[in-house]
Amino acid sequence: MRRTSKLLAFGVLALAAAACAPANDTSTASPGGASPAASATCAKDQLPLTTPGKLTIGTDKPAFEPWFKNDDPSNGQGFESAVAYAVAQKLGFTKDEVTWAVVPFDSSFAPGPKKFDFDVNQISISPERQKAVDFSQGYYAVKQAVVALDGSKFAGATTLAELKDAKIGVQAGTTSLQAVQRVIQPTSDPSVYNQQIDAISALKNKQIDAIVVDLPTGFYVTAAQVENSKIVGQFAATGETPEEFGLLLQKGSGLTSCVDKAVGDLKASGELATIETQWLTGSAGAPELK
Repeated sequence: MRRTSKLLAFGVLALAAAACAPANDTSTASPGGASPAASATCAKDQLPLTTPGKLTIGTDKPAFEPWFKNDDPSNGQGFESAVAYAVAQKLGFTKDEVTWAVVPFDSSFAPGPKKFDFDVNQISISPERQKAVDFSQGYYAVKQAVVALDGSKFAGATTLAELKDAKIGVQAGTTSLQAVQRVIQPTSDPSVYNQQIDAISALKNKQIDAIVVDLPTGFYVTAAQVENSKIVGQFAATGETPEEFGLLLQKGSGLTSCVDKAVGDLKASGELATIETQWLTGSAGAPELK
């Protein structure tokens, strides 16, 4: 779940969004909404830019870690800043040819003209938003995170098997609950709460050993909601269509197919996976649990 409330909107995470294909033939659209075969040329000098000669990228302010570093999207550090500059390079732009625009999260996917060429802000691709904006294919598939109190019995777990005896809290009706049941498969039934905040309170009060939430939420929980807590690790859910973040563009943008292709090329080359490992696994302190 991402950017579903004002609480999360000012935290280290964000959730919402979706995509829509600019191409006339939607039967061949990629998951994000762009046609996999760019119908128009992607030569730099022919791209329809907001500002001629400059690639304008939008994101919110403050820009939180680990998506950005030091509230400065232009430094190329943090997962989304690194992704944005990698896409820019694929489109033919140097770092000096990229400018950043402050775009509040909620307004980024509102209908109407945009002051950016694309926006990067942990925005989930969803059918609801496909009606108002375009999206690239996903650049990040949201993973699950295990959060525990520092120094607790399971805080040092490095594998999923080590969590089987943990008393795990999770919100009802979420992909996190399904991930606990299907992937961790604890020996005792998880403690299921109607609201996520109830699971968080139970963790604070040491009524449970850990909670499982999506990774963006995990960053927020440890940074702002539960003192002396940590992300034990992250893992991929199975059997579900993953929630994905996509680069957002104005509805019908002439850039959509080119941006989509750039993301696809970064996936195919392995560069996108390398960026994710660097910024969301290593420096972010969220190791993979297997």
